[in-house]
Amino acid sequence: MSRSESLERADRAWWKEAVVYQIYPRSFNDSDGDGVGDIPGIVEKVDYLEWLGVDVIWLCPVYDSPNRDNGYDIRDYRSIQDAFGTMADWEELLEALHARGMRLIMDLVVNHTSSEHEWFRRSRRGEGKYEGYYHWKEGHPAADADYETADGPADEVAPNNWDSIFGGPAWSYDEERGQWYLHIFDAHQPDLNWRNPDVRADVKGEIEWWLEKGIDGFRMDAIDLLSKTEGLPDGDPDDALVGSEHYSHGPRLREYLRELYDDVLSNYDAMTVGEMGMASVEEAADSIGADGDGLDMVFQFDHMNVDAGENGPWGRAEPGDWELTELKELVSRKQRRLEWDALFLSNHDVPRLVSRFGDDDRYRAESATLIATFLLTMRGTPYIYQGDEIGMTNADFRRREEIDDPQTLGTIDDLLEAGAIDSYEDVREFVNYRSRDHARTPVQWNGASGAGFTDGEPWLKVNENRSRINVERALADEDSVWHYYRRLIELRDAEDVLVYGEYDLLLPEDEQLFAYTRTLEDERALIVLNWSAEPAVVDGLGVDADDPDALVGNYDDPPTAPEGSELRPYEAVVYRLR
Repeated sequence: MSRSESLERADRAWWKEAVVYQIYPRSFNDSDGDGVGDIPGIVEKVDYLEWLGVDVIWLCPVYDSPNRDNGYDIRDYRSIQDAFGTMADWEELLEALHARGMRLIMDLVVNHTSSEHEWFRRSRRGEGKYEGYYHWKEGHPAADADYETADGPADEVAPNNWDSIFGGPAWSYDEERGQWYLHIFDAHQPDLNWRNPDVRADVKGEIEWWLEKGIDGFRMDAIDLLSKTEGLPDGDPDDALVGSEHYSHGPRLREYLRELYDDVLSNYDAMTVGEMGMASVEEAADSIGADGDGLDMVFQFDHMNVDAGENGPWGRAEPGDWELTELKELVSRKQRRLEWDALFLSNHDVPRLVSRFGDDDRYRAESATLIATFLLTMRGTPYIYQGDEIGMTNADFRRREEIDDPQTLGTIDDLLEAGAIDSYEDVREFVNYRSRDHARTPVQWNGASGAGFTDGEPWLKVNENRSRINVERALADEDSVWHYYRRLIELRDAEDVLVYGEYDLLLPEDEQLFAYTRTLEDERALIVLNWSAEPAVVDGLGVDADDPDALVGNYDDPPTAPEGSELRPYEAVVYRLR
């Protein structure tokens, strides 16, 4: 399949043809033995990333931070956290990546700052222009409220009934200012007031500062939460997350995003991907492209909620209960509606993909490589999260004390307070399926006690299966998950149809097979995935396939022709159709 010469140059973009690898620095590689991953540790592994074949590194926050939320609470946007190294270390990393033709994007966290940020310290003192940098409000008389707040003066409660995403109220009382401030996340992460033009001007200054240092773009954290309903009214008390209708995709969000694009981002060849955890597909679509709000792509989460219960992700009676037909419907809807998709099934905020969407026991390698095939052959930019390339799995958190994630801890505490559970043991199964900490256990470089991640005591427990699942073993085995990822990346690099081809779903009602074609002019590829632990017969594809060519498969001997073949458990095959 030759490269398409007639593909319009205007349709091409480096970020469309790229494969992104996400690094959570705290858990990637520790160079100095203090148990925390760092930037010099990433520099040590740049050759490894080049061997894998990825094009862009997404670096989770390394800014100066008190670390209440593992770096997503930024104290100084222009400094590096001591635990991660120095600005000189960061500059060495950028230079090493650029020297190898790779690019670097940074996390942009501007819905909130740390409560230790200079802006917040000056705002709580009411200093000049900073007085209105955050959402400050008087409390509500306790006698008139139908909700309670443990914080604050005895005769008042929070200004409204909104919930924090991390559990508890979305408001905290500040003794110094004598008012309440809004925090959609942790109490140490106060929300910036984006209605204030001085806030927007300062944020644009931080963005431009990093772009001038040579970075290649941003992953924009919680970007759908910037705009809140004017007046901050009460939310529906029956919602799973009270108040979310007033702080997700608010009335001025598109204005704010467009302003960032017009004033700063459009001046650089920068990649932007916005995290919109509560956005609909339609809202995400409006945010993409020069005719929308200027984002290149959006992390839209409908497909990631396929296993969520009626009351949110913790409401499912049986962990892992989801239907392939529903996943196909959700994914296909995004493929049809979004100008360009961000392809992901994992990141630092969700469990390990092979434990969630595959079989991390008997068919770990097979299901891990099937999921890789899916991610790297859909229309959009694929994102690989660190450790997925070796098929890392969820850990077993036996005790509450082993948990670090404030979101998981907040949920556990809410359930205990509500009397829904009596102890951690009652929710342990859900934690071991759902917690964000699974993605944050250290990368397993080898089978040593510290998994080759550190010579010291790791900040978070190392998965006990490190002796069986690690990079050292994967690199030595040509049939490993790692080598399959590398072959898939090479295939995607060689085939325009797998990047730019139109997507068409086949067999939408099949409960085992996920099959689709990618078509670019006279080039056509067929991808067939048996997303199940049972054999599946391929029947009724309805695709003309004269002498199909199996380009790659996750078993040694893929069927030479798709129609009528029997695929083995979690078998994945990519065909060229002539």
